[in-house]
Amino acid sequence: MEDKDLAAGSAGDEGSKDALGKPLGPTPSQSRFQVDLVAEGPRKSCGDIGAASKGGEEAKGRFRVNFVDPSAGGESPGEPGGGSSEGGNVSGVQNGGDTVMSEGSLHSGGHHHYYYDTHTNTYYLRTFGHNTMDAVPRIDHYRHTAADLGEKLLRPSLAELHDELDKEPFEDGYANGEEGTPAGDAAAAYTPDSKGVVKFGWIKGVLVRCMLNIWGVMLFIRLSWIVGQAGIGLSVLVIGMATVVTTITGLSTSAIATNGFVRGGGAYYLISRSLGPEFGGAIGLIFAFANAVAVAMYVVGFAETVVELLKENGTLMIDEMNDIRIIGAITVVILLGISIAGMEWEAKAQIVLLVILILAIGDFVIGTFIPLESKKPKGFFGYNADIFMENFGPDFRQEETFFSVFAIFFPAATGILAGANISGDLADPQSAIPKGTLLAILITTLVYAGIAVSVGSCVVRDATGNVNDTIVNELANCTSAACKLNYDFSSCQSQAGCHYGLMNNFQVMSMVSGFAPLITAGIFSATLSSALASLVSAPKIFQALCKDSIYPGFQMFAKGYGKNNEPLRGYILTFLIALGFILIAELNVIAPIISNFFLASYALINFSVFHASLAKSPGWRPAFKYYNMWISLIGAILCCIVMFVINWWAALLTYVIVLGLYIYVTYKKPDVNWGSSTQALTYLNALQHSIRLSGVEDHVKNFRPQCLIMTGAPNARPALLHLVHAFTKNVGLMICGHVHMGPRRQAMKELSTDLAKYQRWLIKNKMKAFYAPVHAEDLRDGGQYLMQAAGLGRMRPNTLVVGFKKNWRQGDMRDVETYINLFHDAFDVQYGVVVIRLKEGLDISHLQAQDLLSSQEKSPCAKDVIVKVDYSKKSETDTSIAFAPSASDRAPTSRKEEDEDGKTPTQPLLNKDSKSSSSPLNVTDQRLLDASSQFQKKQGKSNIDVWWLFDDGGLTLLIPYLITTKKKWKDCKIRVFIGGKINRIDHDRRAMATLLSKFRIDFSDIMVLGDINTKPKKENIAAFEEMIEPFRLHEDDKEQEVADKMKEDEPWRITDNELELYKTKTYRQIRLNELLKEHSSTANIIVMSLPVARKGAVSSALYMAWLEVLSKDLPPILLVRGNHQSVLTFYS
Repeated sequence: MEDKDLAAGSAGDEGSKDALGKPLGPTPSQSRFQVDLVAEGPRKSCGDIGAASKGGEEAKGRFRVNFVDPSAGGESPGEPGGGSSEGGNVSGVQNGGDTVMSEGSLHSGGHHHYYYDTHTNTYYLRTFGHNTMDAVPRIDHYRHTAADLGEKLLRPSLAELHDELDKEPFEDGYANGEEGTPAGDAAAAYTPDSKGVVKFGWIKGVLVRCMLNIWGVMLFIRLSWIVGQAGIGLSVLVIGMATVVTTITGLSTSAIATNGFVRGGGAYYLISRSLGPEFGGAIGLIFAFANAVAVAMYVVGFAETVVELLKENGTLMIDEMNDIRIIGAITVVILLGISIAGMEWEAKAQIVLLVILILAIGDFVIGTFIPLESKKPKGFFGYNADIFMENFGPDFRQEETFFSVFAIFFPAATGILAGANISGDLADPQSAIPKGTLLAILITTLVYAGIAVSVGSCVVRDATGNVNDTIVNELANCTSAACKLNYDFSSCQSQAGCHYGLMNNFQVMSMVSGFAPLITAGIFSATLSSALASLVSAPKIFQALCKDSIYPGFQMFAKGYGKNNEPLRGYILTFLIALGFILIAELNVIAPIISNFFLASYALINFSVFHASLAKSPGWRPAFKYYNMWISLIGAILCCIVMFVINWWAALLTYVIVLGLYIYVTYKKPDVNWGSSTQALTYLNALQHSIRLSGVEDHVKNFRPQCLIMTGAPNARPALLHLVHAFTKNVGLMICGHVHMGPRRQAMKELSTDLAKYQRWLIKNKMKAFYAPVHAEDLRDGGQYLMQAAGLGRMRPNTLVVGFKKNWRQGDMRDVETYINLFHDAFDVQYGVVVIRLKEGLDISHLQAQDLLSSQEKSPCAKDVIVKVDYSKKSETDTSIAFAPSASDRAPTSRKEEDEDGKTPTQPLLNKDSKSSSSPLNVTDQRLLDASSQFQKKQGKSNIDVWWLFDDGGLTLLIPYLITTKKKWKDCKIRVFIGGKINRIDHDRRAMATLLSKFRIDFSDIMVLGDINTKPKKENIAAFEEMIEPFRLHEDDKEQEVADKMKEDEPWRITDNELELYKTKTYRQIRLNELLKEHSSTANIIVMSLPVARKGAVSSALYMAWLEVLSKDLPPILLVRGNHQSVLTFYS
């Protein structure tokens, strides 16, 4: 396609390049391009070595064509040397060296930093042999709006490729579901400087962090005690069970982390983008809080160890509790300083701590091979088969059980998300998180199990520490392993005076080790590294949560500082929370709650993978393949079980908190769309149920009115919408039909913008309805399209609802013809028809334009301007179709829409007229406005009058019954009016009462009208004849040919013959109006049988006159006609 934007270069320019593809001379067309030769191998392009290495993407073709802005003169911003082909100065370099063209004229989207990619004619001529505007696939077209890896490029829109050249192309800039959300815009506003940003690889960023977090104090202080209680066998089982839970969670984390680009926020980001903001917001808050309190827990563990040392040396400052507070406070201040210094310093500190930790573990292992005589009285004998056998089985004491021991150990296995929590600081999170997390779990599990077996093979459970307990003579009743090694510790069984052995001494590892102070250093390292990891994790998670505006009150914590976007405010908050809990120093109560908070997030990560797999979303394509949805589900269930095993009340408290936050976020409905698996599953369920439903035959018991309402713009006729909603809400389908007419191109643009806008308006106004716009040449065609195509399977409309065309006598009678033909079309396709009339009218669109002109419009996008219809010809259009005028008919005044959703505000197109905006509404308009909201209020104790004159299958009776089931209408009573003969009134009333009781429909009264066929009053007949006079043909007064021609040209005209033929029916409508005014003038609403006009026999004008005379000057009236198939039954 030879397109205008590529006219700058032509096929003839090919000859003016040398063999290397460089320009020979600066011809006018070539001055816009520079061509770089790209090496096939690992070498970079000749002139782009530095830039290409930063670009991060390998060049796929042989040539890279760069666009140079001629307006920059001879100088290039990157290199003073100017515009030679060696200059790495072009705007495309940051996108891997490919061409980037800014097409402001085509895409006036404005506030996002988009660039428009068209490559060049040279590139496409070489590739495809002809010029084209089409773009080849490339990564920059798929970037998110807030990407910080490079600019998002816009591929040419379909309109630009497909539309005629003189037409203005569509102005769209978003791919499906990629609209800029407040969160996305906030992220886009912060574009970090790529120079100097610290990004970690998988070892430094994930492996080291996870290992340090998993190896806690438990390793040095509690593991030996667990071996004493549970024995070697069950200890390894405890470690194995914990590992199963963490491994499954690790696999699930890997699957989510590799399903697309991962930003900062760790567990919160993974869960929120998978399950949606409700679960993500709940978990994000408690996970950040849990990490903050975990800082206090680890620091107190460190402080306790220091205080123990001070106590041994007799150098306590005040007393134990206050010393813990003082040391804890000083420690957390130092840790805060390291964190604020930046991630690089924090990472260096972690490496130092890991080295100390590994040395401490090595120190213990070496110590096990050097059994000293001095250590034997304390129970350490070196590796011994007897000790191994004795310690293999359990020996639970002090009311400990297997599960209580498991609950004590399990927190030592947590910490697997330490790497994922800083996902925003990883160079390649998709690769780093799976490798680092799973390898850390493997290494730490082997070390835990190895130390458990090792310590269980060397040290006996009880030892006195007394050197004199050696055995001189062999004791007959001593069978323990210690006895075989010539030590008698049997006194420990009888007296509780033993302080050594696995059961009694928490410092066994220090005692066994070759150099005890190194174990103490290991304890310090384990506690401080875990504290540091948590101190970094909590603010990062909290910052991500605040950026997404889930909790608006915390917005201030979203701000980041420096090149790494450090959440300094979050650090201070975490510091204060940690300091508060350190000063409380009651961590025995807090610890189980923290463990449960961590487990709740593990459970949800596992559940996310199961849920995403179950939803079968095409977007769920993890690069990490070693996961299984059912194993993830088992992992989620195991996490929930472990929560109760650790502490049942803490588990219940966690569930309550998560549920409370979930309900809060659900209620607040944050304006985000992340394509979560919840959305995918909702769609899948709807699809499966719709298909299942379509295989079921309709049954009269399950009939429900499924209405296609011809509303036009839904907010233009609120009364129509609310009244129909009263009998379809939670009962049947409701589709708001809107027929766009006028130029097709303009209408197509309006269709796409209106669809999203009005559907959102319906949801915002709690309308359970769908919006269905169509473009058609006229109203009748549009109505036919909607009646034939609207709905899906069994969820298809069966009733057409229209507003009464109030101004039919003043308007163009062709519009009346079209309006009446809608009814005929509806009956043709077996629809029921409901016509709703309010004496004040239905359409308030002209009032919205006047009343709200001064306000700023808030709409989905900057271009989405609502225009007022010019009603100069159709001053009171209350038909239920919005006639979309042509562009020339539009008055360019914008109005504030009712779908305010806090998005980009746009200035009105014109300044308001001060007179019109300040003057109050006239009486008629005020009444119209009041009437439009009357069905939103609670209806008092009043009547719904049902004039069930003709049996249409029961729809005339079913609709008022459904209305009375709603809360606003529940105090209303149904009165039924039927036609009958004067001499059979009692009989007819009893028959109807029997029928209604069989239908189980409550009624307050039944009235039989015996005087329906009485001739109406003369003045009413005269008024009717005066009304129809302008529409009569008067063929008797004209020549036959003239009359026939006139009838052919104006088929709506009423013939004398027709008027005489339907005189009785005409009189009946006039008489019914008299009866309605007599009996039902005080009713809340009237529901009445709609008279049917035979197609081709009754002219549109006469039928319209019938409806006019029947329904004028009455309370709100619904003229209803079912499709004459039963919708009520008294059979069970």
